[in-house]
Amino acid sequence: MRYRSTRGKSSGLTFEEAVFEGLAVDGGLYIPHSIPQIPVEEILGWSPLTFSEIAVKIFRNFIGDDEIPDADLTDIVARSFATFSTPEVTPLKKLPTLGADNLYILELFHGPTFAFKDIALQFLGNLFEYFLERRNKQGKSGSRAAITVLGATSGDTGGAAIYGLRGKKNVDVFILHPKGRISPVQEQQMTSVLDENVHNIALEGTFDDCQDTVKAAFSDEPFRRRFQLAAVNSINWARILAQTSYYFYSYLTLLKQVGAGSASAGSLPTIQYSVPTGNFGDVLAGYYAVRMGLPIAQLIVATNENDILHRFFQSGKYEKRHTANGHEEVKQTLSPAMDILVSSNFERLIWYLAKGDGRSGQASANEEEEEKKAQKSSETVTRWVTDLKEKGGFEVPSDLLARARELFTSFCTSDELTSDAIHRYYHHQYAKGATTDPGTSPYVLDPHTAVGVVAAEHFAASATYTACLSTASPGKFPEAILAAINERPLPETSKQNGFKPVTYADIAPAGLVALQGLPTRCLDIPTEGGNKAVALKRVRQAIDNICGGKFPA
Repeated sequence: MRYRSTRGKSSGLTFEEAVFEGLAVDGGLYIPHSIPQIPVEEILGWSPLTFSEIAVKIFRNFIGDDEIPDADLTDIVARSFATFSTPEVTPLKKLPTLGADNLYILELFHGPTFAFKDIALQFLGNLFEYFLERRNKQGKSGSRAAITVLGATSGDTGGAAIYGLRGKKNVDVFILHPKGRISPVQEQQMTSVLDENVHNIALEGTFDDCQDTVKAAFSDEPFRRRFQLAAVNSINWARILAQTSYYFYSYLTLLKQVGAGSASAGSLPTIQYSVPTGNFGDVLAGYYAVRMGLPIAQLIVATNENDILHRFFQSGKYEKRHTANGHEEVKQTLSPAMDILVSSNFERLIWYLAKGDGRSGQASANEEEEEKKAQKSSETVTRWVTDLKEKGGFEVPSDLLARARELFTSFCTSDELTSDAIHRYYHHQYAKGATTDPGTSPYVLDPHTAVGVVAAEHFAASATYTACLSTASPGKFPEAILAAINERPLPETSKQNGFKPVTYADIAPAGLVALQGLPTRCLDIPTEGGNKAVALKRVRQAIDNICGGKFPA
């Protein structure tokens, strides 16, 4: 399998090269030259397999055995998911019935940092280590291969990247987060990791400012090559690949839970996924799963009030939102990891849509014809992203929007609806007439998961079953959750049936509670009111000050 840039100036890369490059030199994102097709019957045959065994099956389609032999790939995957607190890795649970009886929660937060990013970043960290060790064994005497990992986070990516890379040989990791715009728990989790190779930077501005700074650093070719920059954000293809695994695993798990484990390809129930979405990586992994052959009926793009994606699926217009005085606007919401103005991974989807590849599209057997289509798609995408940068947005043709709607729908959720969902799913067991059935136990939704649940409730009638991706442990966002559960007016029946105010220890795993009060280390970088040139200059200087001796100019 080879990889190409969405913007057309780079192609033919190996998996290893695509992983280390992260962002293509032309500013595009790497995608596979083709998407392997897996027959539904074969997928259904994976039902008895473990999460790791299914992941290996999927990854093998995108990683040649000449790059990573079978035994090594199996070992990398096994070590990556052995860090999770449950052998299921991503357990699937039925939500309490509140109007809709077909909603399930896919819990993606049982990794070391209690967020879905662990699934990809434990894998990516082990990939970096594997490839670097091999390069150093094959390299010249006295020469050491090393990388500088640079990433931006709206909260969870940073922690997961740090825990995936802390202590790794020949790796320094720099994570930028928007100062004051992530939850205190997320900040404590990142900045309390004091390993010598871990460096946190609090950048004045928004997540988009952090993301723009990272992209600008990667676009500075001399700087990029000197420090051997590598990416951990979902611009890195390995992140997306890893995330496809839980779609396959959860689909097969759901079939077994509803008694359809032995169903044939022609008698499967309709299953859709609701995905809380910010940077579009999580839901894009679902798109790849569908393109590979997983029979998902619909992907629901669930957004908070930063709704650029929802507006696109409604109108075909992908436009930044601006304030009355013309400034780009990112609203601060109860779901901060989704407070994103521009979704980087959306570029991958529009490349496929522009090329004409719908969910049932078939590639031409003529390689020359396919290459012409690919180049034309890259030209179209390049024009669109240029318009986004220079004009603030672009609009796609109606046929392309119709193609997107064949699989995707969307819903925008307010903070009020988010808080209401957290409240309802916790307090339902205290309502009049509640039973003591285990299925009616309080369920604590984190704010991002609540966004997905609200969207799922809206589209519940569209499929036999809906799986909502739960992206983070409630313990990472206590302020929003405790307010929703404790401070909102409680129905009298809740009080009468034994409700007691909830504390942080009630909703947080022990690993998060233990972080409180630990010493921290973080570098604050002001940007003079969000000046992007100043931000880039100061971040580059920080990297040079810390790592310059390892990478002589």
